[in-house]
Amino acid sequence: MKALLIIFLYFLFPSVVWLGNFNEAEKHAAASHRLILVNFSGTDWCGPCIRLRKEILESTTFEQYAADHLVLVRADFPRQKKNQLPAEQVKLNEALADRYNPDGKFPYTLLIDEKGKVIRTWDGFPNVTPEQFVQELIVHTANK
Repeated sequence: MKALLIIFLYFLFPSVVWLGNFNEAEKHAAASHRLILVNFSGTDWCGPCIRLRKEILESTTFEQYAADHLVLVRADFPRQKKNQLPAEQVKLNEALADRYNPDGKFPYTLLIDEKGKVIRTWDGFPNVTPEQFVQELIVHTANK
């Protein structure tokens, strides 16, 4: 029921929503024929992760593109006790890491098709502008 509400709100109010459940993201991607962008992050300890989020993933340029073209998933691995995630979310993040990030890279961003195939990866901070990052996404979404 929760997943349906998120998907309904996503279509009703197209804006950037970062999901925490990859299975829900796959369903949404299949229904909307969009690619999935997964971001592995350590939001309270990883400097490049924080920079990626602030400079690119929270930029107006990225958010405007993502709202209409991507399903977003964030797998966060905080270290500070005050930022610990619920056990269920930790389990989801660990399962996603086992599948797509077994080496534990941070930040690690993947563009994945609706069937789970990895199309493109960014290992570390991409060191590009938000516009350049979106251009890379456009190239890959046009070729899907």
